[in-house]
Amino acid sequence: MRIGVLALQGAFAEHISKLKQINVEAFEIRQLKDISGHFDGLILPGGESTAMRKLLGDLSLYGPLKEMIQNGLPVFGTCAGMILLAKEIEDEEPCFGTLDITVKRTLTADSSAVFAVLMSLQEKKLKCRLSVRPMQNVLERV
Repeated sequence: MRIGVLALQGAFAEHISKLKQINVEAFEIRQLKDISGHFDGLILPGGESTAMRKLLGDLSLYGPLKEMIQNGLPVFGTCAGMILLAKEIEDEEPCFGTLDITVKRTLTADSSAVFAVLMSLQEKKLKCRLSVRPMQNVLERV
């Protein structure tokens, strides 16, 4: 298994380190050429989503990655990565808009800011036959 980790900003090194600890091949995605080969999944790490979003566009990664995600590439987003994936972000335009969640940011910018994530997944059967029901979670970034 080969997993790409977006390495533009944020906690990418920690994700790569953990993947390697469990013997998963991981590589950094920093530029367009990094996604030219085969990989089995994508991790969008925590960090600063506004900076990541700008760099995705500046480095011409946004379009190709969005297409890969829409075509079924498994993707995991933590904190900022989840914000990039969210279908709705209150008071701003979504980035990839592929994950059926709504993100509400707080107005503070310090590192202990609390933000609420409202996950409203319609009940459905996933490929692994896991039943998903609507839920609401509040996550705190510390």
